[in-house]
Amino acid sequence: MELVPVILSGGVGSRLWPVSREAHPKPFMTLPDGQNLIQKTFLRASRLPGVSEVLTVTNRELLFKTEDEYSTVNKAGHGQSYILEPFGRNTAAAVAMAALQLQKAHGDDAQMLVLAADHLIQDEQAFAQAVANAQQLAADGWLVTFGIQPQYPETGFGYIEAAKASSLQGGLEVARFVEKPDLKTAESYIAAGNYFWNSGMFCFRIGTVLAEFQAHAPQVLEAALATIEQSRLATSSGYSCLTLDPEQFGKLPNISIDYALMERSSKVATVPCDIGWSDIGSWNAVSELTAADENGNRFEGEVLTHGSSNNYVNSEGRLTALVGVEDLLVIDTPDAILIAHKDHAQDVKHIVGELKAKSHTTHLLHQTVHRPWGTYTTLENGERFKIKRIVVKPGASLSLQMHHHRSEHWIVVSGTAVVVNDMQELMLNTNESTFIRAGHKHRLKNPGVIDLVLIEVQSGDYLGEDDIVRFEDNYGRVDK
Repeated sequence: MELVPVILSGGVGSRLWPVSREAHPKPFMTLPDGQNLIQKTFLRASRLPGVSEVLTVTNRELLFKTEDEYSTVNKAGHGQSYILEPFGRNTAAAVAMAALQLQKAHGDDAQMLVLAADHLIQDEQAFAQAVANAQQLAADGWLVTFGIQPQYPETGFGYIEAAKASSLQGGLEVARFVEKPDLKTAESYIAAGNYFWNSGMFCFRIGTVLAEFQAHAPQVLEAALATIEQSRLATSSGYSCLTLDPEQFGKLPNISIDYALMERSSKVATVPCDIGWSDIGSWNAVSELTAADENGNRFEGEVLTHGSSNNYVNSEGRLTALVGVEDLLVIDTPDAILIAHKDHAQDVKHIVGELKAKSHTTHLLHQTVHRPWGTYTTLENGERFKIKRIVVKPGASLSLQMHHHRSEHWIVVSGTAVVVNDMQELMLNTNESTFIRAGHKHRLKNPGVIDLVLIEVQSGDYLGEDDIVRFEDNYGRVDK
């Protein structure tokens, strides 16, 4: 049975602010072992038997970042395909779009394994066995979900109630899906023994899931078909990328796959599994990945303590000292710090909501921002000036662009730069510079084999990132 894993990478992870932000969401958070969640998901999916391709559904602004992360772990050269959403539209739209695209490439009998990009699974062998069980059920026409054996009465997850009498091989028929319960109800679920955490992972035969969409959510399927017809597909050897049309995509219902399909179909089964699963839904969950010292403290970075216990500190950039405190979460980034009591870890999302309401950039961007060509780091931001450190990858180039309200001064720190400045093209070496006036078309290229590093000094009446007009671009970002 041909199996294509589908990684859904769309959540922001607001409860993991200030590390997780809209332009650097939860799947890209580096864990203590040096890998991030989306890399772990790709590896786990690509190592399953018979897998030769992994399809990722993500926001189009995250394509190049995702490709960079995959390139460091895809040593076996698995095929990569992408569906790029212009904005989030929930999981029903993502699954329908993926199923239609895979139907074209692989036919109705192929199977799709839907995985979240931001979940952690620590028992890969048990995961592979659960997938094998799910494939057998999917081949028999079932829509299969993975039910996690509950470890405690969790109120933050939805539950799956399995039928107590079931003749399925490797799984159980689903009686119903249950929303997040209160504590007393969750305790009763644990005692009953036939309730499982809803992991949000699925396995379907492609022809089956499309038929079920037609039966139970035809409006989703019809809008997905219309979107694909108006979308742009780029292909090359072992690679494809479908960029969805924003106007058509906006017509898709904004509903979850659970509500659109799983709760309505009569063909739903669950595979109960104990796979070391976590949705890494809060800083408390992240802290569990680090060993505790004799006082129950867990640290990432250089930390000194005196009379302190049961704290978690994530502070890679500078020394942190704790004196006489307990049960705290301390998350330090270059431009924002979070201090929260462990009992209120779920409430971090309210801070993010307030930042959004105030249009504060720290809900969106880090001090270092990733771009398809490299990164830029804002070193200082004052009245009428801004200083950045820009790193351009070998062979990469920024767009040919122009700014209305600011001029720029570029000084090369290391590497070699080819600069287009108005009507001139010049090469700059270390410790050489150029001045670009407002209104001049300009472009920066790295012709070398090492990173190009330069300092950019901006000055002008307005220094926002939206003061940019692109004329040419290697990454499909030219203004219409």
